[in-house]
Amino acid sequence: MKAIEQRLPQDYDKSFIVFRESGQFFPCPWHYHPEYELVLITSSTGRRMVGDHIGYFDKEDLVFMGPGLQHVWLNDENYVNGEAREQADGIVIQFVEKFLGEKFLEIPEMEKLKKVFQLASHGMVIQGDTRNQINNIMKQMPTMTGLERLSALFNIFHLLAHTREYELLASPGYVQKGCWNGSDRSAKITEYIMRNFDSDISLPEIAARSNMAITTFCNFFKENYRTTFVEYLNTVRVGYACKLIAEKNKNVVEIAYECGFKNLANFNRQFKKIKKMTPTDYRRTVDASA
Repeated sequence: MKAIEQRLPQDYDKSFIVFRESGQFFPCPWHYHPEYELVLITSSTGRRMVGDHIGYFDKEDLVFMGPGLQHVWLNDENYVNGEAREQADGIVIQFVEKFLGEKFLEIPEMEKLKKVFQLASHGMVIQGDTRNQINNIMKQMPTMTGLERLSALFNIFHLLAHTREYELLASPGYVQKGCWNGSDRSAKITEYIMRNFDSDISLPEIAARSNMAITTFCNFFKENYRTTFVEYLNTVRVGYACKLIAEKNKNVVEIAYECGFKNLANFNRQFKKIKKMTPTDYRRTVDASA
């Protein structure tokens, strides 16, 4: 089952989209689009899937996502069946990266925001006081016009650029293999893992490539990634497996080996440990969102 590309209508005299979704339940399928997107739930409950992450939403839930990231919000059954006491309601903001011109993100003032945009490729749940402030702004934006509307978006950008109140959603392995630019040691380690996770990467090998002794590398990795190298590698592989399950018509055995696991039993064990469900259950969940 593949995600579909879905677009929201944009007014000809607006540089970005502010859209209110309201009804018995959210009708969107498993989809993606080329815009960055902020999704605020103002009413209803249910389950959201962002990449390979499955979580739950309630009122005031706020998520920021980058272009191309597959996602869906599924309301609880009482909304779908018309038994809820309230309607599903949410506010969506969408914008393309260059909506204010080619050089928009190249000016010095945008440096911190650029880093947030990079993190958005995973999807970010915004939390705490940052969430409260952004939600208050977003609730007013559907009635705003002109410079007031644009100014409100820049206020949101400011809050995103300076917050640490967030949780990343999609795992590194689910996000497309790409090119990680950077000269620091962590960036080089991440790039090597992302380019080679489907092969047999040994701890001595990656430690040597990082110009560190094994013990030094393990301590460095734990401090910078907040997990062990093996746990991180398994998370990347399982994330990529989720992508294959959602997008390709392959059986579980093929997917396990394509992601770098040497046997099916270990793949199933690691998948359940990380995703709290089996690969088969994950496929059913994805199919149910179609």
